[in-house]
Amino acid sequence: MQDFPIFNQLKERVPSLNRNWKRYYGMLQELSVPAKTTLIRKGENNKTIYFIKKGCLRIWFEDKNKDVTIAFFFENRAIGSLHAYRGTQNNSQFSLESIEPTDVYVLSAENAEIIYRENEKLKEVLLDFALERFDTYMNLFLSRIRDSPEVRYRQLIKNQPDIVERIPQHYIASYLGITAVSLSRIRNRVWKDKK
Repeated sequence: MQDFPIFNQLKERVPSLNRNWKRYYGMLQELSVPAKTTLIRKGENNKTIYFIKKGCLRIWFEDKNKDVTIAFFFENRAIGSLHAYRGTQNNSQFSLESIEPTDVYVLSAENAEIIYRENEKLKEVLLDFALERFDTYMNLFLSRIRDSPEVRYRQLIKNQPDIVERIPQHYIASYLGITAVSLSRIRNRVWKDKK
């Protein structure tokens, strides 16, 4: 636990966390889930926060019986339903699911509220996190409008190789907004170009 980088980064940015860290650590529950486990369902009012120790989670939704992947989260990341924390909408607009066997630390909504109340500077960190996610989603949105599927795939290889190495192809296709067959063709072209 002491070597878990995301907690060390939080304590560095919010020194007041150190004063009560043993108590806060006791608020966390360790959870191991197999692949394809849904942690948050679309429509749920779920304020749980998950800190990924090992594995991968994805955010997705279904549109006209089509799976649309929005983001992937790997080790040393935190994820929860931002919608549930906003005053305007309580229910999650997305589902959160494990792609591979995943170990997480779970922080309940009640305990998260205690930690927020006791550590004012944490709001700054959460704002930075929300803005980072907003930037990621905006870039994904613009890429889908501006770039061809092949350009999107090449950018993915360059900028996020962990996705290409660890994520099944049908999820990558969903993330890029293309069919699995189209992705297979693009991968073959890219592979030939590399030879």
